[in-house]
Amino acid sequence: MSTICCFGEVLLRFSPVANGGWIQQSTMPVFVGGAELNVALALSNWNVPVRYATGMPVNALASDITDYITGRGVDPSGLIHNQPGQTTGNRIGTYYLPQGSDLKNAGVIYDRAGSAFAELKPGQIDWEPVLQGVGRLHISAISPALSAQAAEVCRELLATASAQGISISIDLNYRARLWQYGKKPVAIMPDLVQYCDVVMGNIWAANTLLGIPVGDHITEQSTQDDYVAHSQVTSEAIQAHFPRCKVVANTFRFSKQPTGIRYYTTLFTEGKTYVSPLYEADTVVDQIGSGDCFMAGLLYGLYNNHEPQTILNFATAAAFGKLSEVGDDTKQTVADVLTLTR
Repeated sequence: MSTICCFGEVLLRFSPVANGGWIQQSTMPVFVGGAELNVALALSNWNVPVRYATGMPVNALASDITDYITGRGVDPSGLIHNQPGQTTGNRIGTYYLPQGSDLKNAGVIYDRAGSAFAELKPGQIDWEPVLQGVGRLHISAISPALSAQAAEVCRELLATASAQGISISIDLNYRARLWQYGKKPVAIMPDLVQYCDVVMGNIWAANTLLGIPVGDHITEQSTQDDYVAHSQVTSEAIQAHFPRCKVVANTFRFSKQPTGIRYYTTLFTEGKTYVSPLYEADTVVDQIGSGDCFMAGLLYGLYNNHEPQTILNFATAAAFGKLSEVGDDTKQTVADVLTLTR
């Protein structure tokens, strides 16, 4: 069976108790994560052959993380420091997010400059062993947000994978605090999305990253029917701009006062929009990684050649289930997800 390869930066998330509680307690939970690794770990849970590719330093911390990744059933042969002569930077990227916050929250603090991944350079990596036996490649919009250098590494990888006939997926996750090197996302991302067969995001990310308009009639007061209809407009525009794209998925996640959430998704393929059931929860344990779990669900369904509605229902249920888990990646099994499908 072919392998799915996920490429992106491994991260450590430090999760302090808000308002200085972590100082009083002299402790701070830490989680291994990163958008693409979260996808890889979910796929491994679901018995899909998966490889993870990233830049890693050569030190004891990196060894611990490599052991963790391998122990979760992910093929680590894409780790760049595992290639002869390819020693990269000397640290793991980190970020700090107070407990209960979302990555879009102003409280996130990134500490990723000078990491092994950020130091990767175009022309440095021999992509052939990384892509050997790979049928699908997944990246996200987080990597090209780090630097012009990182964006070029992504383009190099996508061009190589495309030339080999590998199906490519991308998550249009937008992190405003990462785009700090003088380029707007819309100047970078279209050059990458041109290689992609599967695009996941939402109507606002498509606007910010790809320049796809959001209609003036779409407001915070818009109905679910309004959003679903606009998801098709956005999906059609993406496919018109990027003819290689065959599947577009959009997620809609809204706060439900005081601490809950409303969640639904759409999938557009072969001229038809599929809509998930609506999920609601009064409380959320941890919002981190829910979108990655949805992406993994899409890839799981596509890998197994499921019907579009089945793919969407599984991915949506998985993402919703992740909201009840602590940590960056899901520990749900296929059976766990199926109990949540509607």
